[in-house]
Amino acid sequence: MERDWIKKNLPEGIEIKDKKLAKERYSKMHMDPGEAVGVIAATSLGEPGTQLTMRTFHMVGVAEVNVTLGLPRLIEILDARKVPSTPTMHIYLKKPYNKSKDKSDLVAQRIKQTVLEDISSEFTMDMSASSVIVKLDKHAMDRRSINIDTVYAQLKKSLKSNTVVKKTASIEIKDTDKDIKKLFKLKEKLKDMFVSGVSGISDVLAFKEGDEFIIQTLGSNLKGISLIDEIDFNRTKTNNFYEIHDTLGIEAAREAMLNEVLYILDKEGMAVDERHIALIVDVMTRDGVIKGITRHGITKEKESVLARAAFEIPINHLVEASVRGEIDKLDSVVENVMINQPVPIGTGLPELFVKMTKGDKKWV
Repeated sequence: MERDWIKKNLPEGIEIKDKKLAKERYSKMHMDPGEAVGVIAATSLGEPGTQLTMRTFHMVGVAEVNVTLGLPRLIEILDARKVPSTPTMHIYLKKPYNKSKDKSDLVAQRIKQTVLEDISSEFTMDMSASSVIVKLDKHAMDRRSINIDTVYAQLKKSLKSNTVVKKTASIEIKDTDKDIKKLFKLKEKLKDMFVSGVSGISDVLAFKEGDEFIIQTLGSNLKGISLIDEIDFNRTKTNNFYEIHDTLGIEAAREAMLNEVLYILDKEGMAVDERHIALIVDVMTRDGVIKGITRHGITKEKESVLARAAFEIPINHLVEASVRGEIDKLDSVVENVMINQPVPIGTGLPELFVKMTKGDKKWV
């Protein structure tokens, strides 16, 4: 009988040496009916969260690059912020690019976003011709494997309303309006004009991890990275969950959120049950979109008026609920605590139903 139970309830391919211990551990994984799983999950993360540090990780070899970790990063994840304070990617390469420092550096330079100012030595204005002359830096262009034809083609594509003229070592952009103010604006606009690379990747670093070279970036663009042949896209990671959602879907975003929260806690030496974190990210992604645990996200969708009011801006919630004529059924934890009523979980979940006879009013 016990052997049948083991076969039925445990995954295939797992060798069970101690059947009694296996059954005991499996039984502990079950939740009792009415157990406050939400409160347990919140406490499981909230308590160690008070011990998290306000620290950052410095990316060695790249100036002014600090990757946010600890409590600030955990807040970013749970708030479901659109863009991380320090967006970054962990890019893996295919063979043979991951086995050579030179080849990995070459791929890294292809990935790095290049703007016109990076490959130019001088921007001058010719008032008489109403134009801006960009003098190109040949050494900077060679380091990024860019030639003047590439720059010319990109500027011509981006500046459709202006006349672009290619010269020997420079490019002239003429303003058709012949307005001095517009000419100054054009000069500043040209400095940040995208030329090559992957948009959004402002800095890169190729370094060895284990037996292969990988690339760490400052900035993130998962969709743009996917178009580069030398990249092992299946292993590449980003800390921008909205990019993951847009490129790979909500399940991939959910898995990335779960893994990063567990990574943050592990780095701080804190052991939290993975199921509790999984429950939180499940709630954040259950509707197919990423929603933060904020008054504009999950909290806004609570049916209970009192639960919404207990989170933030209580007066606004109570007034709006009164205008709409909402009814609070008091089905959850927060609202019952607020009005000093038994909470409908655990021992407070069952209700007592009594039936009396019509005659002698005896209990039956």
